[in-house]
Amino acid sequence: MSTPTKRVAFHTMGCKLNFSETATISRDFIRHGFEKVDYREAADIYVLNTCSVTENADKEARKLIRQAKRRNPNSSVAVIGCYAQLKPNDIAKIDGVDIVLGAEEKFNLLNHLDAIDLNGRTKVIRSEIGHVHKFRPSYSSGERTRSFLKVQDGCDYTCSFCTIPLARGESRSNTIENTLKIAKEVAETDAREIVLTGVNIGDFGKGTRETFYDLVQKLDRLNGLDRIRISSIEPNLLTNEIIEFCSSSQKFMPHFHVPLQSGSDKILGAMRRRYKRDLYVERVNKIKAVAADTCIGVDVIVGFPGETNDDFMDTYNFLNELDISYLHVFTYSERPNTDAIGIREVVSKEKRAERSKMLHILSDKKQRYFNDQFLGMERPVLFENMKNGKIQGHTDNYIQVQVEGDPKIINTIQPISLIKNRGGFVEGQL
Repeated sequence: MSTPTKRVAFHTMGCKLNFSETATISRDFIRHGFEKVDYREAADIYVLNTCSVTENADKEARKLIRQAKRRNPNSSVAVIGCYAQLKPNDIAKIDGVDIVLGAEEKFNLLNHLDAIDLNGRTKVIRSEIGHVHKFRPSYSSGERTRSFLKVQDGCDYTCSFCTIPLARGESRSNTIENTLKIAKEVAETDAREIVLTGVNIGDFGKGTRETFYDLVQKLDRLNGLDRIRISSIEPNLLTNEIIEFCSSSQKFMPHFHVPLQSGSDKILGAMRRRYKRDLYVERVNKIKAVAADTCIGVDVIVGFPGETNDDFMDTYNFLNELDISYLHVFTYSERPNTDAIGIREVVSKEKRAERSKMLHILSDKKQRYFNDQFLGMERPVLFENMKNGKIQGHTDNYIQVQVEGDPKIINTIQPISLIKNRGGFVEGQL
């Protein structure tokens, strides 16, 4: 009589980088004979990939662990990821956790399963982040149409609000040759689009003679993929060469996501960002000068300590005047072991919420205005899924589109007439 196949379930918190790593770890389990099931199903092993940026990471982790144990009280629970690196002992105290793995060990989860203590003692395996130097390539494979390809990890910047360098270590990446090998693996899947991800991808090749611009040029020649996007790149690392090359490329989409964080030079200095607002204006103007239809997304933080009403209005007016397409608005939250936590001029939770609401409204206006410019035109759309009985996808310049049509067009690129702006999406016609 054969042994029943063990079932493993994964849940990912946080960024697309985490998703790419979870997918790689899950493929490892499948290769070793495990059956992968949804996290909402009964499994023998539950793996929770955590995030340090997510608000209430501890609370969310506790909830997910309780849910797993309710589905199968005899299951083993492994917690990995950024929060596991930063607060391993706090996680180990959560009832139901069997093993906690830090940044260096998470890719060796299979090898560590034997370390799970059947007597109920939680095992913590974690290296100091200063000892983490190895780059582990990964890519997501859950979405049929799109794959998130990790090309870089870690960060050498010391932004005063951020714990990511403490959770992921120094900036590191693979060689271009090895990165292309992994990209070719992705090209052999069903994915039509790759999104390049990392903590600070513009830093690709740091310490070597290779650069992110070199990587972009080589990926552009890759067969088997229709589209490539850059997930997010620091304004001081987004060079004119990269902007100009992407504007002339058939594969790289007219879409940049460029973190700003604040439109006040005073706050940018307190955050220890590596640019001032003048440089950001230059980057946006350059992008629009070479390709006016490019979508530009912006990260911004509200309520940073010391941010006065005047500082916030500097940010608001700066963004209002910029030719950008949408905002990702983050409300500042205190993080242990960051320098910002020591700044005394704390912004009240009420003011943070009020400022966040103002920027969310501004983002909706920006997105509506950007979408309006393309009504009556035709754009290529990669269709991804069904939503409310319609087929949904994104144009090359990242406008979300919904159309009536046959689900068979999912994972194909179709020329679509953009008909009506619905704010968050545009109605299109085949």
